[in-house]
Amino acid sequence: MNFLNKLERKIGKYAIPNLSRYLIFGYVLGYIIKFANANLLNFITLNPYLILHGQVWRLVTWIIIPPDNFDLLTLVMLYFYYSVGNDLERTWGTFYYNVYIFMGMIFTVLGSFLIMGLSYWPAFSMNQYITYYGEAGYFSLVALYFSTFYVNMSIFLGFAMTFPEARVLLMFIVPIKVKWLGIAYGVLLLWSMISSDIIGKIVIAASLLNFVVFFLMTRSGIRRMSPREVKRRHDFNKEIRKARPMSVAKHKCAVCGKNSEDNPDAEFRFCSKCNGNYEYCQDHLFTHTHVQ
Repeated sequence: MNFLNKLERKIGKYAIPNLSRYLIFGYVLGYIIKFANANLLNFITLNPYLILHGQVWRLVTWIIIPPDNFDLLTLVMLYFYYSVGNDLERTWGTFYYNVYIFMGMIFTVLGSFLIMGLSYWPAFSMNQYITYYGEAGYFSLVALYFSTFYVNMSIFLGFAMTFPEARVLLMFIVPIKVKWLGIAYGVLLLWSMISSDIIGKIVIAASLLNFVVFFLMTRSGIRRMSPREVKRRHDFNKEIRKARPMSVAKHKCAVCGKNSEDNPDAEFRFCSKCNGNYEYCQDHLFTHTHVQ
């Protein structure tokens, strides 16, 4: 937490607000490319071999590759991830949410290069595929494994960790606590890792490493980020505002009590015929009884 706090003070101003919105916009752009010419997506995948051969834009462009299907379920899931992402950003703060998302992306990129390095290792048993498909062809196939799917799953896991008692409607009908969905997600991911080949294991592990690392780094600050603590701070600030002394109006009519605080457009004048500093609104300036 100390490291992240120091980092936030130095570069926190560069954090991207509403990051979830930009991720969704990226998917929209990806779908536009896909519907215009699906083959163009091959030029923006996370292909470490081609990155090392000069196509450095792939380090970034892979994040806009959208889910394979474009249907109602996909739209619902994207909206869900957008909603929980916004909740996390409001709870953690923009900088911490940025760190969480970009860590997932960076670990995914590092995972792709790890697979590339292991592919040339004899024990990895991929030399035959490299020989058959060629280096460019083989790593083009490997690049299909990488997407933001598991990064999005890490968003939900972060949400489940932060809001374990929150309830959502499963299938829009059954209310269920988020912590149980988080556990189900964890079991599903564990099964996916067990049943996948070595490339799939690395892809899943790299994409979700941000979840593990982030919560280990912020374990002393999880309570600070918890919804209970956020509510406590909100209620405390609310009580502090209530306890502040009421502001004194700058102008107040001596007859009707109208003041400039409640009526900012009203006009007030002092009466030169009254003994003392008596001020009146425009309705009583000429009709009041002078104080002698």
